[in-house]
Amino acid sequence: MSNSVRDTVTRIIAEQAMVEPAAVTSDQTLEDLGIDSLGLVESIFAIEESLNIQVPFNANSPEDSGFDVSSVATIVKAVEGLVAEQKA
Repeated sequence: MSNSVRDTVTRIIAEQAMVEPAAVTSDQTLEDLGIDSLGLVESIFAIEESLNIQVPFNANSPEDSGFDVSSVATIVKAVEGLVAEQKA
């Protein structure tokens, strides 16, 4: 499951950044990839739709949402947790 979640999140982030998925690394931030706040929101929506989950994200106060968007790795980890919760 983890690889498919990681692949899905990476693909969505890459599409938003207009780069190949292979160019997206775990330690990159969305800012490193040129993704702004609107791109982040669009990415969150795409992740929710692709994985059929609800991401606890508040676009007006991202720091208060409890969903860590500080790097690609933290986004993947958070989404993996949400997918696991859904299946439990």
